[in-house]
Amino acid sequence: MTVEKNILCFGDSNTYGESPEGLGRYPRQERWTGILAQRLGPGYHIIEEGLCGRTTVWEDPVEGDKCGIRHLPSCIASHTPLDLVILMLGTNDFKQRFHVTASEVAISLDRLVRTAQSITNGVSPKPFEILLACPAPLRPRTCLGEIIGDRSAESASLAPLVQDVANRCGVHFINVGAFAEASPLDGLHYDRENHARIAEAMEAKIREILD
Repeated sequence: MTVEKNILCFGDSNTYGESPEGLGRYPRQERWTGILAQRLGPGYHIIEEGLCGRTTVWEDPVEGDKCGIRHLPSCIASHTPLDLVILMLGTNDFKQRFHVTASEVAISLDRLVRTAQSITNGVSPKPFEILLACPAPLRPRTCLGEIIGDRSAESASLAPLVQDVANRCGVHFINVGAFAEASPLDGLHYDRENHARIAEAMEAKIREILD
């Protein structure tokens, strides 16, 4: 009997599957987590933990309880045992109200990874792999400008910093911006085509890690 491999996808609205067209959430078969489940097949179980507005470590005074580092331990505990945890956060950290730089986002992701690693020695009954995914950069003049502003240049500098975090922490890394991009419609979310591209790249990376 084949043992199913459990993969937790912990992210924000782009893991949730928010449409850039303002149509709400894409159906499961159109968002990258659902496409990934189809591509990987029955030997894998994809756990979707996407929350719109989720940050790495920042408490949001406007939207409320969106702090990723506070949610992560309970998410891991509730879904254990796990084989892989995919962390894809950072986009919401660029909101103007947080006033943070790409370097500070990377430091926040370092804290997030190390929190996940500490759980492998506590709650989780077995070690799991961690895949740190850097989101694609924001586009200029996003329609969410009053919330995020034009942070496209700052967000574009994030990938090498996140790769450094992955190297320091000894976890796997994938740069989503190398094969996908935010939609020009809102400068923030991925359209159907880019969800498919993310799923394809994630599948290859997961098979490299777990197979």
